[in-house]
Amino acid sequence: MNNKNNQQISIGGAIIFRENRGRCQYLVVKTADGIGWEIPKVTVRKGESSVRAVIRMTSEQGGMTVRVLEEVGRLSGNTVVNGKTISQKYYFYLLMQKGMSEIIGFGEFKWMEINDAIKKVSLKKEQEMLKTSKDVLKVWEKTHSKAQVRADFELEEQKDLE
Repeated sequence: MNNKNNQQISIGGAIIFRENRGRCQYLVVKTADGIGWEIPKVTVRKGESSVRAVIRMTSEQGGMTVRVLEEVGRLSGNTVVNGKTISQKYYFYLLMQKGMSEIIGFGEFKWMEINDAIKKVSLKKEQEMLKTSKDVLKVWEKTHSKAQVRADFELEEQKDLE
């Protein structure tokens, strides 16, 4: 797709969850137009992978440290910019927030349990991604013990401090 008439934009979606008092909560953010709610997303820069873009966004914009667990799914769509149709590819990832850092870069956000988050987001495709993430997390948890995940986090934090 190097033809300028067929531009494509890649977008990374971050389905971020955390455990808070024994409950699993998901992050939703206010849309740019301020009307609805959505999964946090970022445009992938040239030469950057979609997963790297999502990590960059959560770190730079969200002020969070996260761990990518799995890819949740992919969507395609089109948008029109200045009268030109541009193809969009969406890549959604399930991320676990490490620690309870303060979120700084999203104007308005909420942490919600999964079913509330599904109801809150405006777009049906994003609702489907949240539903899928619930199943992806269940499968992931069967193959990874929470104790091991916490130990991995602590080890990563130790390396970060060195």
